[in-house]
Order: sequence, then C-alpha cells, then structure tokens
Amino acid sequence: MKTFINMLRDESGAAAAEYALILAIVGGAIAIAALALGNAVSGAMNGATACINTPTSTCSAVAS
Repeated sequence: MKTFINMLRDESGAAAAEYALILAIVGGAIAIAALALGNAVSGAMNGATACINTPTSTCSAVAS
C-alpha cells in the first residue's frame, strides 16, 4: 500500500505528460498550417495554369 501511495505522490510522470500534450498541440497546429498552405499553393497554381491555357482570360498579373 505504501508503494501505491508513493506512486500517487510522484509527479515526475506529470511533466512528461504535459510535454507530450504540448507536443501534440504544436504538431496539430503545424499539420493544419501545412494543409492551409497547400491549399493556397494549389489555388495559385490552378490560377497560373488557367492563365497559361487560356491567355484571353482575366489574369491578375500582366505579362511584360
């Protein structure tokens, strides 16, 4: 019983759990940012493709 009580009082594992939680949150934020950036790049590439394939379309950039 004394060993079980000592395990409950030991807080060394709590720090590891907190670091794991922080790591999971940061990892999730990075994943969401990567998805958003990928969608933005995809949209820009699709727009550039449309400008190349149909030169008469209205493109935001003017060729010089």
